[in-house]
Amino acid sequence: METSTWDSLEAKDLASQLFIDVVGGSVNHDERIVEKILEAFDIHLPNIDKVMCLSAKNDCRFDTAKKFVEQYIFGLIESQSYMTAVTLLEHFSIRQSGQSFLLSMIESKQLKAADKWATFMGKPMLCVLVQEYFDRNMLKNAYEIIQKNNLQHEFPNVYHKYKESSLKKLAEKGCWDVAEARTNSNRQLLEYLVYLAMEAGYSEKVDELCDRYSLEVPEASLLHSRFLHLSELVVEGVFWVDEVNALHNATSHIEGCKVVGLDCEWKPNYVKGSKPNKVSIMQIASDKMVFIFDLIKLFNDIPDVLDDSLTRILQSPRILKLGYNFQCDMKQLAHSYEELECFKHYEMLLDIQNVFKEPRGGLSGLAKKILGVGLNKTRRNSNWEQRPLTQNQLEYAALDAAVLIHIFRHVHGHSQTAEGEGHRKLEWKSCIVSHMDNIKKSKKGSKK
Repeated sequence: METSTWDSLEAKDLASQLFIDVVGGSVNHDERIVEKILEAFDIHLPNIDKVMCLSAKNDCRFDTAKKFVEQYIFGLIESQSYMTAVTLLEHFSIRQSGQSFLLSMIESKQLKAADKWATFMGKPMLCVLVQEYFDRNMLKNAYEIIQKNNLQHEFPNVYHKYKESSLKKLAEKGCWDVAEARTNSNRQLLEYLVYLAMEAGYSEKVDELCDRYSLEVPEASLLHSRFLHLSELVVEGVFWVDEVNALHNATSHIEGCKVVGLDCEWKPNYVKGSKPNKVSIMQIASDKMVFIFDLIKLFNDIPDVLDDSLTRILQSPRILKLGYNFQCDMKQLAHSYEELECFKHYEMLLDIQNVFKEPRGGLSGLAKKILGVGLNKTRRNSNWEQRPLTQNQLEYAALDAAVLIHIFRHVHGHSQTAEGEGHRKLEWKSCIVSHMDNIKKSKKGSKK
């Protein structure tokens, strides 16, 4: 037994020396090797201190090992190897790093390291982490920390905000029954679900929920305070384009514009592995008008006229076309209408997403940041192939194109970014793109 204990102590001393050599740079290493040595031999500061003292002989102080390890950890932090740094801080029970360290990990998107370190530091730092996630609209991350560490009482608003966000996403997908189940009969969440149903124009669901849970139907006036509405953009008219005269009139108006907003919609397909449905409508907005093209009907009735009209618009070098991730929409359009040439080439397309580089919130989040109010997305996944479209669908479709014009006015009218992005100029002209498929090559390829 004594021999076994001695062997164990000797092994720990040898492992401690190896740790010192690795950390000190005498041995080339992968960062994970350091963690494995500590884990396998359960090495702590006294073990390292013992070996260092034996090596130093006369120069031995109690804090020698701690300073040695801290210096290595600070190097890891400088190189943004945060997870390894946090693992060592936790292993050696070093608590010197402060809130700025946490923010650095979040900024670098090393969220697992941030969570691990905040957990090690305790409740005050966990609360800081939750607040940071909330301020950055990272509601899911905030919610998970709250759940894992039983912080519901400290952050009741964040907890409900995430729940509301989850319900909203389900409503946008049309999963109303699932959303209702997720409320767990919580009255506050049920009232929010009623609000979402009312915003979506789903009056049957509003009545159903109110009857089932004895809720009051919210006043219609309350809806306008939470999302942007078409009337606020001073749009003079929304025009449905599904026949040749309307198509000519719309094309003539759009060709006289310098800037237009583009968007399109198609019926969602929830069957895994199946092809997306054909793009149903395309919206083109000017300053005062929005034209909604019934692509399915126009393609069936007058494909050549449709092709010519949209070619003149999309390929015009005189019209700046605004979109939000519209290059992906163009691919979907080209796939839906392979026979048409108009979707294979575009000129002067400015993707607003690339100007602001907003990773979260989509167009609604960007509208909220720039215009102060977001967009209601509960109608996004509705049936865009039904005819006629509902008034709510028409307003939703028109708003998605019209809001791009107003966001662009901010880009064009302000030489500096909004609060939070410093004083860097918004370089939007460099984001304008054009695209031409090599039609001849593609035709040759199809013949082979």
